[in-house]
Amino acid sequence: MISDRINARLSAPLAKFVARMVGEDGLYETPSEYIRDLIRRDMEKRNDIEMQANQLGEAVLQGYRDISAGRYIDSMGDFKSDMALFEKREAEGWK
Repeated sequence: MISDRINARLSAPLAKFVARMVGEDGLYETPSEYIRDLIRRDMEKRNDIEMQANQLGEAVLQGYRDISAGRYIDSMGDFKSDMALFEKREAEGWK
């Protein structure tokens, strides 16, 4: 496993916060453990955001495909009525 060493200077407030998070009364045994956990959580968060963006992009593309194939309704301005019409057209195979 490749590993790199990172050194960072912390301001007094950040250093005090890390000190509270580490040790007997903290959640982590060492500052390094705490930093690794922060980085892992940040990676997961960014991966989730990227996955959501990809899903959103695919949903938009599917919307364009539906429109080009005539699978859309003109809104009546009432969500429940629109959904009922949408479901009816869907059940009829968009005929």
